[in-house]
Amino acid sequence: MTTTTAPPAPVGESTAPGRRRTRAAARAEGRAAWILALPFCLLFLTFTAWPVLQSLFMSFTDTRSRDLRSPFSVDVVGLENYTRALSDPLFLQSMRNTAYFVLVGVPLTLVVALAAAVALNRGIHRFRAVFRLGFYTPVITSIVAIAVVWRFLLQSDSGLVNTVLKWVGIDGPNWLGDPHWSMPALILMATWRNFGTGMIIFLAGLQAVPWHLHEAAAIDGASSWKRFRYITLPLMRPTILFVSVTTGIGYLQFFEEPFVMTNGGPLNSTISMSMYTYKQFGFGNYGYAASINYVIFVLVAVVTAIQFRLLREER
Repeated sequence: MTTTTAPPAPVGESTAPGRRRTRAAARAEGRAAWILALPFCLLFLTFTAWPVLQSLFMSFTDTRSRDLRSPFSVDVVGLENYTRALSDPLFLQSMRNTAYFVLVGVPLTLVVALAAAVALNRGIHRFRAVFRLGFYTPVITSIVAIAVVWRFLLQSDSGLVNTVLKWVGIDGPNWLGDPHWSMPALILMATWRNFGTGMIIFLAGLQAVPWHLHEAAAIDGASSWKRFRYITLPLMRPTILFVSVTTGIGYLQFFEEPFVMTNGGPLNSTISMSMYTYKQFGFGNYGYAASINYVIFVLVAVVTAIQFRLLREER
């Protein structure tokens, strides 16, 4: 008795149903994903993308507050608003003030945050949680409340800072009334308020550094400073980059400190780009203010690219 076996089916025929089921499942998952993402997409397009495009178009027009009732009557002026901003002495002064705030404030904030993180990670053992909470509390406190308190602390005649300086025989300056001291005062206040965020991130980065590397270096005779410089800092470069970028972006847009404490004075020594933009919106120069916003955006992008170039991890 002979048995006959059917010839094997072609490979394409045997796997075609499975492939069809896989493609159908993938399409179903794709439809489900779009349905779930649709509410966010609609909200993003309505309240983020569309206003951004509108403001970009507005920056090329002469839109003022009186034009809100007839928005189609505005004239397109091209790059006139941008050239006006780059030739405006007050805006250029605000750019210099912002650059001063960023170039001094960001490194100072990073140094203080890293020093506090190192102290909490290795030096301070008792009440470590209390110190962490105390250092981070200014971050979650209202910036307006902090600015008001610091405005009283820095008063020239009755402020606590100058009173303490008098106890040690130093005649304190007029912190908020002297153009030479107003910006350093804002930088010190901003550093005190913001270093807590960097401290928490640096503390997480320090705890991720393998301790056996320090032990091996210590056995070879490396001092604490050399271990910190040649082991800790190189391994912390991604963390330092992240803190530097986020702090720099925030400092480039600083607004509340001069708005509450000095109103941009004295002699416009503390007016920032964001504060100048706010004042132009208040004056009704909407097109001009929108162009300044995009100048700030370009500066933020450039500074961020420079930070990535300088601090990125070497391969």
